[in-house]
Amino acid sequence: MSARLPAVAELPEVVLAPAPPTTLRRLRANKALMIGGGLLLAIVVLAAFAPMFAPYDPYVQDLGHRTVPPVWYAHGTWAHLLGTDPLGRDYLSRLIYGGRISLLIGASVALLSGVIGTTMGLAAGYFGGRTDMAVSFIVTTRLAMPVILVALATVALVGTSLWVVILVLGLLKWDRFAVVMRSATQQVRSLEYVAAAQAAGASTLRIILGEVLPNVLPHLIVVASLEAASAILLEASLSFLGLGVQPPLPSWGLMISEAKAYMFFSFWLIALPGAALALLIFSINLAGDGLHQVFMPNERS
Repeated sequence: MSARLPAVAELPEVVLAPAPPTTLRRLRANKALMIGGGLLLAIVVLAAFAPMFAPYDPYVQDLGHRTVPPVWYAHGTWAHLLGTDPLGRDYLSRLIYGGRISLLIGASVALLSGVIGTTMGLAAGYFGGRTDMAVSFIVTTRLAMPVILVALATVALVGTSLWVVILVLGLLKWDRFAVVMRSATQQVRSLEYVAAAQAAGASTLRIILGEVLPNVLPHLIVVASLEAASAILLEASLSFLGLGVQPPLPSWGLMISEAKAYMFFSFWLIALPGAALALLIFSINLAGDGLHQVFMPNERS
């Protein structure tokens, strides 16, 4: 007599595990990254296409229309939506072009300091020993020097210009890159794929650039976003003290410095570039925090 086949209901139910979310899906799901990235993208577009959005030339002076208030004030005019500065230059145009200066400094300083710090961090983390001791000593020496004081002294001795500010800040802001890259490289160098590359006879440079660097790249992106925001604030501080970007360039820090004599009479001259600077720093930090959540979720408490 043949054995009875089990009913369909008696068969064990197979439950498929959900597929892990892709990196792109995690990026889209991160609200901090979407908000910060959207604000940053809007500022970048305004700065990149400044001639299309700025209603006037930011350098043209009109002494007959000095310190015109914004349109929401009683004597404001739609001809100058955000008013004019004490030299009659359109404030909206100078704000838009000022975004170019801030973004250029943030990106350039992050790139320069990132190359220096990443090179030192990769060498210290991969080789260890005396190399690690030498890099740690250099980092400790750098941390003992206040950035703003060294930048002020250097710029005062060398001279003030846009590229001098970028070079000075780039040579002073590499320490965080070195520390983070050293720690990340120490974690990666003992993993299986690095050992497999060493066993296959790959050169040291090939292992560092092809195996180690791509796997510590998320740390590098997060640190670069934070350092770019810090560099923008430092440039604004130097320009406010008169040792950063020089007139007539429309730097936001310089605009605040030029308006400090009018702060009790035309407060908007300080408030507008200050708000633009705060919005840019907020968007960069928010986007950087979102990248941190996406790429390094295990490091958050």
